[in-house]
Amino acid sequence: MVSEHFDVLVVGAGLSGVGAGCRLRMLCPGKSFAILEGRSDLGGTWDLFRYPGIRSDSDMFTLGYPFRPWDQPRSIADGASILRYIKATAAEFGVDRHIRFDQRVRTASWSSSGTRWTVGVDRGGAGDHVEYTCDFLYLCSGYYSYEGGYLPEFPGAHRFRGPVVHPQAWPEDLDYAGKRVVVIGSGATAVTLVPALAETAAHVTMLQRSPSYVVSLPGVDPLAGRLRRWLPEGAANHVSRWKNVALSTAFYQFCRRRPAAARKLLRAGLQRALPGYPVERDFSPRYDPWDQRLCVVPDGDLFAAIRDGRASVVTDTIRTFTETGIELHSGAHLDADIIVAATGLQLVACGGVRIDLDAVEVDLGDRFVYRGLMLSGVPNLAMCVGYTNASWTLRADLTSQYVCRLLNHLDKVGAAVAVPERAAGLEARPLLDLTSGYVQRAVDRFPKQGTADPWLLRQNYVLDFVTARFGDINESMQFLPAPAPAGRAGGGATPAPAAVEGAGGAGETQREPARV
Repeated sequence: MVSEHFDVLVVGAGLSGVGAGCRLRMLCPGKSFAILEGRSDLGGTWDLFRYPGIRSDSDMFTLGYPFRPWDQPRSIADGASILRYIKATAAEFGVDRHIRFDQRVRTASWSSSGTRWTVGVDRGGAGDHVEYTCDFLYLCSGYYSYEGGYLPEFPGAHRFRGPVVHPQAWPEDLDYAGKRVVVIGSGATAVTLVPALAETAAHVTMLQRSPSYVVSLPGVDPLAGRLRRWLPEGAANHVSRWKNVALSTAFYQFCRRRPAAARKLLRAGLQRALPGYPVERDFSPRYDPWDQRLCVVPDGDLFAAIRDGRASVVTDTIRTFTETGIELHSGAHLDADIIVAATGLQLVACGGVRIDLDAVEVDLGDRFVYRGLMLSGVPNLAMCVGYTNASWTLRADLTSQYVCRLLNHLDKVGAAVAVPERAAGLEARPLLDLTSGYVQRAVDRFPKQGTADPWLLRQNYVLDFVTARFGDINESMQFLPAPAPAGRAGGGATPAPAAVEGAGGAGETQREPARV
């Protein structure tokens, strides 16, 4: 049973979804909207993850919203502070009143005759099912599963007498004080956990199969503090934001264009942080910088824990779990009271929502992403995907601005439907162009990107900023009017609103409906 109709439905009330609601209120004040959140509170990632030390690995001047600048002294912020910031933003802009909690979106079905989406939702924990309809669907559900993280089958895991925990499901009552802890992994979560656990644990060992690039950044941005003394708060935050955008973009381009020089620079930083340490053994990855995300440690907290002897790094592979720890292929044994499997996420496209067009299921792996936010041949739907080389919110906010611009353009030209038209012979590339294991495990289930605009997911905020504000909104886009009511002259059968790629399992259906 359909309960309500909205102009826009937003899926997810995390950093992206709350930002989308704020942009809709600012830029499309006449649009009705609701935000459907599967959990019982807002905040997304920052409400879900509760492991010790959780924090951003991006500075808050760029991870925060440009319309509500971050005003706290720490630019690398802890998870609780970020969650408070998201909740305060939702309350200030009245977005919290639009959120429907405990409503997990399962299906989204497009009707060409009705030019609208029907969204199937499991509501609450009692198995209650409800449907909403909307003119435009905006998926702000991120790209990893909230159901659970990735946990490989470790040989002999059943033998270990202590707890084995994944950071995504951290037990609130886990007591690690005075305990020997082994953290399996070398990514952002592992380098966050190790120094936090080492504050009270007897010892923490980070066991890695292969090293990652780790870089230290100041937890407090010194220039931002000075700018706040010299300039009005709004201007100071604006300058700090663009300064950090420029630095991160320049460093990313340097790493991609001169990987050998970047590797040398990063190694020099590690040698300063860990004098006399065998950096080549434990902190020299086999891949080039930015083939995977760099791991940020604020104020070098991981390095301090290693220097003090509270933590150590072991580069080896697991032969088997034992009753008292982990036996390695080298023959060494790591004694442990607790094992933490910081082994990554389970990626899922479009929040795991089943999407169909006129009862034909969409195979996301066959679609191309238009301007990093819409899907080829799929009408009136956008998804929010952040940057892999910079703060998530930088791209998320540009996506929301573009969605609002598109909605206003539809009203301006009297159209009801916008659908990207894929060019013939478009060369396919992975959407998430990283070699990280969590990406490679799921890359085939995600939409593809092309090699040129508007089908290229650029990792460049400056170019995307210009496109979001001023780019040609008609490029590779088809606009269609609403269907004529039944009985009106010429208003019998309604054509499909878009070429449906892969319908019936092959190719595209070639249609040319009337344009507006």
